[in-house]
Amino acid sequence: MFAHLKAAEAAEQIQNEQTVAFSGFTPAGAPKDVPKAIAARALALHTAGTPCQIGVVTGASTGKSLDGSLARAEAISFRTPYQNDPDLRKSINEGRTRFFDMHLSTLPQAVRYGFLGKVHWAVIEACDVSESGEITLTSSVGAAPTFCRVADRIIVELNRFHPAALRGLHDIYEPGDPPNRGPIPILHASDRIGATVVKVDPKKIFGIVETSAADEIGSFAETSETTARIGENVAEFLASELRQGLIPKSFLPIQSGVGDTANAVLNAMGKHPDVPTFDMYTEVIQDAVIALLKQGKVKFASGCSLTVSNPVLKDIYENLDFFRPRLLLRPQEITNSPEVVRRLGILSINTAIEVDIAGNVNSTHVLGRKMMNGIGGSADFARNAFLSIFTCPSTAKGGKISTIVPLVSHLDSSEHSVQIIITEQGVADLRRKSPAERAHEIIEHCAHPEYRGILRDYVALAGHGHSPQTLKAAFGLHLAFAKTGDMRTVNWKDDSSFPG
Repeated sequence: MFAHLKAAEAAEQIQNEQTVAFSGFTPAGAPKDVPKAIAARALALHTAGTPCQIGVVTGASTGKSLDGSLARAEAISFRTPYQNDPDLRKSINEGRTRFFDMHLSTLPQAVRYGFLGKVHWAVIEACDVSESGEITLTSSVGAAPTFCRVADRIIVELNRFHPAALRGLHDIYEPGDPPNRGPIPILHASDRIGATVVKVDPKKIFGIVETSAADEIGSFAETSETTARIGENVAEFLASELRQGLIPKSFLPIQSGVGDTANAVLNAMGKHPDVPTFDMYTEVIQDAVIALLKQGKVKFASGCSLTVSNPVLKDIYENLDFFRPRLLLRPQEITNSPEVVRRLGILSINTAIEVDIAGNVNSTHVLGRKMMNGIGGSADFARNAFLSIFTCPSTAKGGKISTIVPLVSHLDSSEHSVQIIITEQGVADLRRKSPAERAHEIIEHCAHPEYRGILRDYVALAGHGHSPQTLKAAFGLHLAFAKTGDMRTVNWKDDSSFPG
């Protein structure tokens, strides 16, 4: 019934200045062949002197075949809501690609509301598609259901790497839009509330491009001494809260960010004897989650994507009978829903680039200017969590950078949404504490010993008052790094070091 196309034939349909919404949440479930063909076509048109750039909307980051190929071809006019490709990041930071950051929970509704303009095409990776328009997604859901709803036309990239037996692993549910939005009926992490497939009018499907490309997810780094210590500190803190009766004895669902530190945290929780079995209600399901499911430490994992290494994904696919009752993939506006996060009482654990002595968190920018990836879903969870925890190593660049600073150079999650800071040095509990008390707690428990004296001197320079800050020197560590390449060279007494 549907036309079977080569990737290049599909790419020819997508015109300059159109907006294309791609499936995927991380490289999991992101199309591979069609975006590469769009990039090749753009390069050829640019060589001929013809403009070819598209707006790119995704669920979150994608793989090198999508963000990487399009960025290298200079084929992206704007990009949202999150990315982590080095070529795209370079283009963004050089001002060649317009990027606007968004909370991941708000992306699908912003698309439906029309805030991002018209969506001309949706390119969706699937493991199966029926003649009646039932699309079975692959290793993620992201915002694919909304993209299929609003796009004029749909191109399905049918990926044979993923088995059609995945049907049933997804829980497809879109909330109504105001003024007709009702409650999202999730009371437990394992509740299924939607359909197993994305249902579309088959007339919207322009054609099918077949491929068998694996997800472009690299392996995770081995746990380092630093990340292991951070993980141990998180696990012991949660166990302590449990012993004090500040967390229910039955424990609460865990949300964990993505990356090596997140894997280390989950591994440490799995090993801690006082941390009971728990559910995951999170965005990204990583290798550590799958290991904990197999060990019985995690009872159920609800997420938006299987962001796992390919050997782990292969293991899942070969053992679907075991994983099917223990895994569920949902749209990102459901996994990240503030309503559901608050109802379930999520224990939220995310990573920071830097934290200031008030507890404000910068998750996105280096030195306030250079975009790294984006805010992702961290604030969706942090603002609404039962407990909001942010982790980071105390230093970077071999000690030349302190991640604990007087004032963050960019603000993503304010002190009002941050309760606990954890580094390899220790734990800062910011609950019930004034700004001055927070500063002391963070400096003494989370800052690296080489920076504690420096930060104490800053607090003394700021003087007495409600918040220990002085505008003249608040970015002293950042300015010292910009000048010498080492924050430890800051001199609070040298007025010439600071403007104003």
